[in-house]
Amino acid sequence: MRPPSSIFVSVCLFTAETTAAIYLSTTYTFSGDQFWLLLTLLFTLVPSFVVQLALTFIHRDLSRDKPLTLLLHILQLGPIIRCLEAFWLYGSEGRVEEPYVSITRKKQLHHRGQTEEVEHQVGQAEGKLIRHRAAFARTSVIQAFLGSAPQLSLQLYICVLERGLSVGRVTLMVISLLSIVYGALRCNILAIKIKYDDYEVHVQPMAYVCIILWRGFEITTRVLVLVLFSSVLKIWVLPVVGVNFLVFFFYPWIIFWKSHSPFPENIEKTLSRLGTTVTLCLLTFLYAGINMFCWSVVQVKLADPDLISKSQNWYRMAVFYMLRFMENASLLLLWYINRTDFYLYVWAPLLMSLLLLAYTAAVFFMLVFYQFYHPCRSLFTSSMSHGITDCCALICVPCSSTEEGDQPGKEPGGVAAADEVRCDIPDDTADVGAVGRYLHQRSFFYTIMQP
Repeated sequence: MRPPSSIFVSVCLFTAETTAAIYLSTTYTFSGDQFWLLLTLLFTLVPSFVVQLALTFIHRDLSRDKPLTLLLHILQLGPIIRCLEAFWLYGSEGRVEEPYVSITRKKQLHHRGQTEEVEHQVGQAEGKLIRHRAAFARTSVIQAFLGSAPQLSLQLYICVLERGLSVGRVTLMVISLLSIVYGALRCNILAIKIKYDDYEVHVQPMAYVCIILWRGFEITTRVLVLVLFSSVLKIWVLPVVGVNFLVFFFYPWIIFWKSHSPFPENIEKTLSRLGTTVTLCLLTFLYAGINMFCWSVVQVKLADPDLISKSQNWYRMAVFYMLRFMENASLLLLWYINRTDFYLYVWAPLLMSLLLLAYTAAVFFMLVFYQFYHPCRSLFTSSMSHGITDCCALICVPCSSTEEGDQPGKEPGGVAAADEVRCDIPDDTADVGAVGRYLHQRSFFYTIMQP
């Protein structure tokens, strides 16, 4: 049984960030900054409340007679008591004879994609510890993107407005950044384990390095871009953030409504239809919060019984990073045009170039991770290069139809015919290679290369 080190790290980050936020709130109280005080407490207490709710929901404490545990969760001390319980389970291993064990079967990956089924005996203590790890992996993601990311953006924005740094503010920003990167790392590992639940997943150390660099560059760039833009165009940052959030919040619901699937009823037996709706809204709220700052590798699919899409959609990922890069570049351009006297001593073109280069570095480390260090890359039905080719080819499809319609000797119905053919693109998104070959054949570049 592995020690619960990930649980310890999660609780340390949660406790340190909460403590630093409370200390900074006292400084705002003494200085009379009531507005910053309210926002700092808001980005501290709301995610803390959601974390307590998530831990209670995952461990199903509402259906059990545990008044002391519920009281500690109400007092926002739930993660600490859960951490102590996890270490007690780890320390009691082997001291008490297990009354019964369960058998789990996992497929073990070998070289060249060969698999072997392996059986493991899981006792009661180990099973409870696995549940603790799964719960804290999810709460780390909640804390990172509903609390740490907004908190980091807020404190950095205050530093720009006040043109100064303080020890408490810098401490909180450093802890928040560590919490965000750790939460993004846990999100990546969690997505791999959910998608490949039948396999034993072993993540290499270089994979952790690539994920940390990928997420670190991506999230840091996004936060700096939003802060720079909001420092010169204070009102316009609200539509930018609002549109981003609403698009990603309603996107899973729109896909669910278009699929005409029945309403999910198997989330939790004790929940009513209203409780299920609230739970799904919180899930999509978290999904929107993640996509506000970085790409969410866990794709919400409300029509699936597990609520998670287990297919690897390279095309969607390529579109996201292309649009996000253009959005960041546009926001930086608007900042450059409207920058104030505060930025006279800053070489703005160099700063813009460094931020865009940092985002490009994030994409580079993401490609390295998926191409070389993904623990289940041998199970991919297609490579990421196919997805990028598909995205570029899809952009060129309108060019292809226009070119064919403008050729002499073609009937006016040629464009409509091209549209009809384009609708025959395979619907199976899992076979990305088939889609890529079809789009490539219909692309403008393929047309002009034909004799």
